[in-house]
Amino acid sequence: MNIMDFNVKKLAADAGTFLSRAVQFTEEKLGQAEKTELDAHLENLLSKAECTKLWTEKIMKQTEVLLQPNPNARIEEFVYEKLDRKAPSRMNNPELLGQYMIDAGNEFGPGTAYGNALIKCGETQKRIGAADRELIQTSAINFLTPLRNFIEGDYKTITKERKLLQNKRLDLDAAKTRLKKAKVAEARAAQLNTSQPEENNIMVNVSYMLNLLHVKWLKSEQEVRITQSEFDRQAEITRLLLEGISSTHAHHLRCLNDFVEAQMTYYAQCYQYMLDLQKQLGSFPSTFLSNNNQSSTTPVQSVSSPSVLASASASLPSVSNSMVTSGLSELKSSSGSRKARVLYDYDAANSSELSLLADEVITVYSIPGMDSDWLMGERGNQKGKVPITYLELLN
Repeated sequence: MNIMDFNVKKLAADAGTFLSRAVQFTEEKLGQAEKTELDAHLENLLSKAECTKLWTEKIMKQTEVLLQPNPNARIEEFVYEKLDRKAPSRMNNPELLGQYMIDAGNEFGPGTAYGNALIKCGETQKRIGAADRELIQTSAINFLTPLRNFIEGDYKTITKERKLLQNKRLDLDAAKTRLKKAKVAEARAAQLNTSQPEENNIMVNVSYMLNLLHVKWLKSEQEVRITQSEFDRQAEITRLLLEGISSTHAHHLRCLNDFVEAQMTYYAQCYQYMLDLQKQLGSFPSTFLSNNNQSSTTPVQSVSSPSVLASASASLPSVSNSMVTSGLSELKSSSGSRKARVLYDYDAANSSELSLLADEVITVYSIPGMDSDWLMGERGNQKGKVPITYLELLN
């Protein structure tokens, strides 16, 4: 029974406090009550916190879009994260493209120029996909997670304490309003006491009213002191939390540096992968590489900047398609043999073919009835068919 009485009294007290705050807030909005203003320093800290929260959310959201452009995939990852389960592993776009290229190259035949090039491109795309996956993972740990921890942790605490400060301010202003009304009522009662000195009954009643109002005034004054103390204490707690925003900025700066380093590593890897791929494709015959009658007869050297790469590519020797086609046609129409340099590695598909190593020199000749894309090649005692597209005829 005592516990129930206590709960009822507490509920009634809480309801009274809530009502008092609601009345105070409404009167402030209507301009009928005074409002205690926060000091300028605290207001600046609150503004800085709101600004930090706003831009942190925007940066975090756009970073997620950058790392994962597919909105459905982002929603799926969010759901799995809330369920505290690991999302199923799937190929990203570069990996999927790479797999398609490899499958197509195998379908067309690794021994053909186009099929071999597709396989090499596909392998490079899969390496880029792996680098992209590493970028996403590193960025999520070192950049997105600290930003999310601020929004879901530190700022929620600041919001809670700020709301509590607002309630303490409403309590303080409500207490000030009651004190002000008590003073006004006591002053009016005092005037009434001086204006009716001849009637004893009225004097007794007025004196009793004065005493009652004075007690009420004292209680209101004590309430103001208590609420003022609670407000000042809460303002100090809120101020200390808000001053931590500067430390948050410093921490986010370190996280931003980590994100930039992760991007730098990713783009450097991709650049090197493409240089290696260009180097491999640069050894293909000109008839399969260019639409402007130019091709490289030597591999492209690894360079460290796009400008150097452009100058190096411009200085490479070129040969016209007509010269290559003329040499092959001349060899096929004659019964003689020629020396040829192997442009890149080739693995024989069966016993009738000859495996090749890049940059080796072999003897080639044509046999009547042989497919136009093949020549007969000899290396010492070894003999077998070799694809024309893997060779460069020597003078």
